[in-house]
Amino acid sequence: MAGIVVVFDFDKTIIDVDSDNWVVDELGATELFNQLLPTMPWNSLMDRMMKELHTQGKTIQDIEEVLKRVPIHPRIVPAIKSAYALGCDLRVISDANVFFIETILKHVGIRDCFSEINTNPGYVDEEGRLRILPYVDFQKSPHGCNLCPLNMCKGMIVERIQAILAKEGKKRMIYLGDGIGDFCPSLKLREEDFMMPRKDFPAWNLINENRRLVKAGVHEWTDGEELERILQQLINTINRRKPIVISGVLQIPDNVKSSSWSLATASSSPLLNTNVQVCSSHYHEACEL
Repeated sequence: MAGIVVVFDFDKTIIDVDSDNWVVDELGATELFNQLLPTMPWNSLMDRMMKELHTQGKTIQDIEEVLKRVPIHPRIVPAIKSAYALGCDLRVISDANVFFIETILKHVGIRDCFSEINTNPGYVDEEGRLRILPYVDFQKSPHGCNLCPLNMCKGMIVERIQAILAKEGKKRMIYLGDGIGDFCPSLKLREEDFMMPRKDFPAWNLINENRRLVKAGVHEWTDGEELERILQQLINTINRRKPIVISGVLQIPDNVKSSSWSLATASSSPLLNTNVQVCSSHYHEACEL
């Protein structure tokens, strides 16, 4: 096993849109959604929208068909399959819902790649209506994090996973996300972990504004092709435990952060290019231009 846990957000990370908005828009309920949005929490609103769609005669099969045509970058599925094949433990932490996520993952053939999906519960009731519930019952047991929405704190989920990993001996985590809710978990990552925020999205903006608070190495990405390339390189960095250049940053694993990694060795490495600057002869930190 690779000893690496890769955690994915779902909306605008695995898929290119917000799954809630996608279903509402595709089934023609956008106007009502926008009218109700100021009046209730998001999860309550989505449960209400499923009721309205059911009343209008929309079936579970209609919802499934909409989900099956959700836009997804062509390199996302290969990236996930590759990480899984390399022995990574893949997990999802998402503020979508389990029905939407599992329907899409099964349709594109990667549901079995994930060991765990942390998201809002969803189920089909006896009337054939999709019900959507909050991950945390914020009225009875609020999570207390002021960075996250009432129904879910992703940072707390990451901390739970970290506690389990400590017992299993898995030491490294890579987290990929885009939204405001992905900022909190970025603060929970350790120095040996990696954060992959989607460039020009809310999580990326918040990390840039609070860079000193994030201990993990940060590697931005813009689309599925770049996600695939950077994720593969980070996995290789951890697995091979040797230096590699990612986005202009020289990654130095712990076992070569010593005087034996000399300036001459670094300068002669085929991994280096003109965008990488030599900082010192011992490379105790990676250099970024």
